[in-house]
Amino acid sequence: MQSTVAAGEARKGHPPGLYLLFATEMWERMSYYGMRGLLVLFLTDKVRGGFGWSTADALSLYGTYTGLVYLTPILGGYIADRFIGQRKAVLMGGVLMVIGHLLLALPGIPIFYTGLGFLIIGNGFFKPNISTMVGGLYPAGDGRRDGAFTIFYMGINLGAVLGNFICGTLGERVGWHWGFGSAGVGMTLGVLVFVALGKRFLGNVGMEPAPRPTPAQTPTVNGKRRAFSREEWDRIIVILIIAMFVVAFWTGFEQAGGLMNLYTDQKVDRSMFGWEVPTTWFQNFNSVFIVTLAPIFAMVWSSLAAKGKDLSIPVKMSLGLIFLAVGFAFMLGASKESAADGKAAAWWVIMAYLFHTMGELCLSPVGLSMVSKVAPQRVTSAMMGVWFLANAVANKLSGVLGGYSEKMGEFSVFLTIVIGAGLSGVILLFLAPMLKRMMHGTDEVTPAAAPTHQEGTVHPAT
Repeated sequence: MQSTVAAGEARKGHPPGLYLLFATEMWERMSYYGMRGLLVLFLTDKVRGGFGWSTADALSLYGTYTGLVYLTPILGGYIADRFIGQRKAVLMGGVLMVIGHLLLALPGIPIFYTGLGFLIIGNGFFKPNISTMVGGLYPAGDGRRDGAFTIFYMGINLGAVLGNFICGTLGERVGWHWGFGSAGVGMTLGVLVFVALGKRFLGNVGMEPAPRPTPAQTPTVNGKRRAFSREEWDRIIVILIIAMFVVAFWTGFEQAGGLMNLYTDQKVDRSMFGWEVPTTWFQNFNSVFIVTLAPIFAMVWSSLAAKGKDLSIPVKMSLGLIFLAVGFAFMLGASKESAADGKAAAWWVIMAYLFHTMGELCLSPVGLSMVSKVAPQRVTSAMMGVWFLANAVANKLSGVLGGYSEKMGEFSVFLTIVIGAGLSGVILLFLAPMLKRMMHGTDEVTPAAAPTHQEGTVHPAT
């Protein structure tokens, strides 16, 4: 991973390349979340030309698709590290996803599955490498990095807002295939922005595969090369341990596009001001809360780091799990109300999304930043891919767990998540001191690169 930012520039705001990656990711996420918001609604639709599947079958495909979307980054990260570099991988992935979205707009189940395949492979090249390039904009020990990933996360969620408004509205109100096709247009814009401005704003970041260690840098035992030192293995183990807790988080969180999406469609009173709000718009509450709260969280992390009181990465992520559990406690209230009255008030779902968002901001951008800092340099993209493996497992589990709602009822599924996420958060909090030691200081901010209080502010890329 290369950096074009000098250590002496550590206090001067964020480099312009961050906002190019922000914009590219925004359009890619517009296409992903726009399509994701329509997927289970389209699969279960029996009236407007959908496939008419059962809830369990639709959520099973949803879980398989979203799981594979997060599994292929392992291969995409490895290929970028060893052969083509992150820049080419992002471009290749973007083009494949354009094709995939446009195929979804065509009729027929075989073509639909083919489109999903293009999306899965394309995302494998795109997702881990654009995240790694964000880390590559900053030198080691730069305290702005956590804030940069939080700002980058704002791009993700701005894209989600656009996707649910544009693709969701077109799909629900005009025609399913209009929604899927508009996702392809969004992805095309992301590719064009990246190609047009990449050379100007990214310099050499991501142009080459990860550097191989020189013989002098490679540890040896009895004259034989050893791949990783004990310290490097500790750092890899930390990522793997925390990834297991991430599975618990995303298994619950990803109900947003599956069970919570269907529950909102069928059992929530969506009437506001004499108008029924489209189901997909409810997923925008998460994105709106992200955009609203992300600068605040970035400033909090930056302020704590500048004062030497920064919470450790495992502590932040344990808070994320606890917030998720609180959010699903509101869904327990919603399910009780809908069971009694037929429909639940919308504010239950909105409050759930608020706490889910707070949990996401404690866990996801911090986790991306952790991988870019803690992973050994020559396998950073591959370890980012392993990080997304946790998302893959969680997304499949999310679909399976959500499918049990047909037999168990929504209340039992939501209660399972409350208990699982809450216990996971407490256990991770208990393990935090040990995991902190095993990072061997790679997660710490150096005094020379201490962040300013304006780190959480989005500066224009001029």
